[in-house]
Amino acid sequence: MHYIVLDLEFNQNPESIIDLSLIPGNLIKKNKYPQEIIQIGAVKLDENLNIIEPFNRLVKPSIYGHISPFITELTGLTQETLNAGSHFSQVYSEFIQFSKKSESVLCVWGMTDLKELYRNAIYHRLDEKLLPKKYINIQPYTSVYLGQSKKKLLSLSYCVQALGIEISFPFHDALYDAIYTAELFKKVYNPAILPKRYNPSLAIKLARPSKKVLDFPLLISQFEKMFSREMTEEEKEIIRLAYHMGKTGQFLKTDDK
Repeated sequence: MHYIVLDLEFNQNPESIIDLSLIPGNLIKKNKYPQEIIQIGAVKLDENLNIIEPFNRLVKPSIYGHISPFITELTGLTQETLNAGSHFSQVYSEFIQFSKKSESVLCVWGMTDLKELYRNAIYHRLDEKLLPKKYINIQPYTSVYLGQSKKKLLSLSYCVQALGIEISFPFHDALYDAIYTAELFKKVYNPAILPKRYNPSLAIKLARPSKKVLDFPLLISQFEKMFSREMTEEEKEIIRLAYHMGKTGQFLKTDDK
């Protein structure tokens, strides 16, 4: 058996979508756009959870015309860097070859990566049935290992620090995050952790209702009322970036009071 520890980086920039009509109807509901994969990182583990092979590919964007400034800030990936990548169909084919084994199990940190991998494959009209059928979501098991409820989903960076794993690479890089996830898997693994069978149709059907989104003009309006002046374009971008960076949770710390 091989474990394929997977991590993805995404771009989602609705203002630069190339052609909305190209998106299959089952992938879009009102204002919900697909998250385009721009990097696939993974490590292959043997039965003893030793890393035996890495996988790291950049994907040239084909859904959105420009990468979001927030994504560049978060990942360091620029439009120029991604333009040198390969088309998703090529990267997907290479990943299938990398993970191809009858007993391979996909391991992820949270279900988003798994769901979006299937959605991107469907969007590009590729055969999603070639992906490993079984998966393990390592995130809730790590929460339990740290004495929390499995429903309290902790961030990758927090768990890495909490379990004393050496931070040798920056976070928000697909390959490095896959390596960190593999190290966490080694820490929390026990024989009771068994793979589950993934059903993409059921996952889409049971997807959560559309989340509320930020009314950015209203937020800016509130700032302008507070300061009794108009916000400059630079200030607006700082506010937008601060909002998105805050949502990642990477700047939260334990209150020791």
